[in-house]
Amino acid sequence: MWFGMEETYASIEWKPWNSCMKHKQLSLLLMRLKALTVELNQWQKRKPESKDFFSFQLQKLDHDLQMVLSTLNAKNKNLKQNLLRAFQELKSKMLKIKAYKDEISNALGEFLEEHFPLPENHGAAKKKRLLPKEPNVQLITLHEILESLIDRLINVPHDPYITISSSFWSPYIELLLRHGIALRHPEDPNRIRLENFYQ
Repeated sequence: MWFGMEETYASIEWKPWNSCMKHKQLSLLLMRLKALTVELNQWQKRKPESKDFFSFQLQKLDHDLQMVLSTLNAKNKNLKQNLLRAFQELKSKMLKIKAYKDEISNALGEFLEEHFPLPENHGAAKKKRLLPKEPNVQLITLHEILESLIDRLINVPHDPYITISSSFWSPYIELLLRHGIALRHPEDPNRIRLENFYQ
């Protein structure tokens, strides 16, 4: 490698670089090349003992670097195992939470279906007055209203309000508002949101 540098230096020296020598960077590089060449020649003239000494130092440095690399590899392997274990634990917890959420949701659905069924067209005159005026409106269950409120709160927390449509049975809305489960929008009474139970 050094011989190649010397040949390059020799070829640079003999070429007409007078116009380029004005550049400080090129002249600095040539001076550095000369200095390295002189240093190389001095090292080559020294006694063989110094070569052995530096060879020993290089071997020692190589051994130390191998030890550091081995230690880092062991730590890296340990960290990977810890990360994998933490990931598996988190995955297991998430599956348990999802199963619990599904169980609670099913229980809530059964409870609401049993105790808060949709109104039927036949029945008492009082119930008939509570039915929507439009005959073809498909009412949604209280469970579906609650799911809409929960989904909106989770997916769009900065705007958790939903608009009350004709498919929402008004007694269900009044029930949610009266018992503090839902809140009306302060400026728009046709919009409601789920109460912040977690605060």
